[in-house]
Amino acid sequence: MVMTRKSGTEQAWTALGGDPALLERVGTDGPEGLLPSRLPVRELARSAVAVCSLAAAELAARRTGRPVGRVVVDEAAVATAFVSERHLRIDGRAPVSFAPLSRFWPCADGWVRTHANYPHHRSRLLGTLGLAPDAPDGLAVEAVAASFAGRRGEEIERTVYAAGGLAVAARTPGQWAAGPQGASVAATGLVGRERLDDAPARGAAALTGDPLLPAAGVRVLDLSRVLAGPVATRTLALLGADVLRIDPPRFPESPDAHADTGFGKRSVELDLAAPAGAAALDRLLSGADVVVTGYRPGALDRFGLTPGELAARRPGVVVARLSAWGTAGPWAGRRGFDSLVQVATGIAAVEAGDGERPGALPAQALDHGTGYLLAAAVLRALTEQHDTGGSRLVTLSLARTAGWLLGELPAPAAREGTGAAYEPERWLTETGSPLGRLRHAVSPVAFEGGPAGWSRPPGRLGADTADWLTG
Repeated sequence: MVMTRKSGTEQAWTALGGDPALLERVGTDGPEGLLPSRLPVRELARSAVAVCSLAAAELAARRTGRPVGRVVVDEAAVATAFVSERHLRIDGRAPVSFAPLSRFWPCADGWVRTHANYPHHRSRLLGTLGLAPDAPDGLAVEAVAASFAGRRGEEIERTVYAAGGLAVAARTPGQWAAGPQGASVAATGLVGRERLDDAPARGAAALTGDPLLPAAGVRVLDLSRVLAGPVATRTLALLGADVLRIDPPRFPESPDAHADTGFGKRSVELDLAAPAGAAALDRLLSGADVVVTGYRPGALDRFGLTPGELAARRPGVVVARLSAWGTAGPWAGRRGFDSLVQVATGIAAVEAGDGERPGALPAQALDHGTGYLLAAAVLRALTEQHDTGGSRLVTLSLARTAGWLLGELPAPAAREGTGAAYEPERWLTETGSPLGRLRHAVSPVAFEGGPAGWSRPPGRLGADTADWLTG
């Protein structure tokens, strides 16, 4: 007997604890064959957007007392949004992509992928080779290539990570699954959900603003960086939340990534280790409804930002915790990015075009997909809290989303998608901003009566004050 797997939307909605009866409210539209790949990327993308849209419609229904509105997921809107960073233009300029040292390198037993887009990661990588942080790109590329060619991938991985850099040896899915981190991640659910206490329900009276903006009146502290966390908080901002992003001073962020994911948000720099920064954080937490953290596990603990401490400081809070590799296992404390997770988990091996050099997904689908799932988890937690109270914790990781893609979603009969032609311009728009004139993707998250766009464009990083907009 052949067992048919549930659709990705059904799987994700179940992981979110949603009512199965609401799935009948979801439909799809638009062309097929987009986001071509060997793995079911299109299924992942539309499923993540579908459950995020349905969670938004569900919370809106709680606020209005009306039935849950219809959700229609447009395939073209999803495909455009999942490569939003490629469509972005800032006064006509295309954004900067990967740095010269962020790439695949052949090594003695296969391939290694490095990530050095940030200056501190670049300098740490070069430090393992005895090179100065300001070494020219040409010299640096030659030195890395020569060094890596004679070394084994896992030795390179250990050495670079020990120095605070980022390098991952390419593995097959089987090798990842057999390793301790793969086993640790596989033992977790796609979405971790936990009730932290019995704080009373705040009820509809605590939420102000347009009820068809389901997150109106919700205050979100965003302590996340490229890319999944900012995608999630960009979505919550679309739905009416007051999102305040906090960054540490002197810790560079990609201005182009911020231009893509900063819609609807405000941004402030706070040194949480300084008395003034700690006091500002305390003041903000006293009014926060949601705290999103996207740093590696443990990195923010010294600031009193563990889930338990947050619930004690702000009873009834929703804590959304995101990481690259999961919260347990030997890699839990490691930094990571979508491109590295693809390589470690075996996605790059599956997507190898010639069976030799590792490949890549047609989008940073782990980042974008996890971002929409994270937003959906926050919205569902707010709905549950509306009904029964309690501080809530939701936990996701890029590595667990990779496992969903590799082994749980319905497998395509052949190569997923055909690269079908479509006109992305329909799903692009232009907006003036303090950063310049932006051409950008519209949000694919949509439901009956929901918002069509963001209330504000991205501003300059750190340019706002550490205060909530109202109250």
